[in-house]
Amino acid sequence: MAVKKKKIGSAGRFGAGYGKVRQKLVAVEAKQRKRQECPFCKGRAKRQAKAIWLCSKCGKNFAGGVFHLED
Repeated sequence: MAVKKKKIGSAGRFGAGYGKVRQKLVAVEAKQRKRQECPFCKGRAKRQAKAIWLCSKCGKNFAGGVFHLED
């Protein structure tokens, strides 16, 4: 009988192996997909490309961290 394994999350697409790399990737992707706060109006900022962010409230485009906005 198969044993139920712990969920791996978004890194499950890599399959077996890549242990430490998968763990680091899960941490980065979790931070990246969290809600980010706009530094100008405290609205919600969404990542458009590497280091390019767009605020949905004030409509400003600005540069910030690559994967998440630092506080």
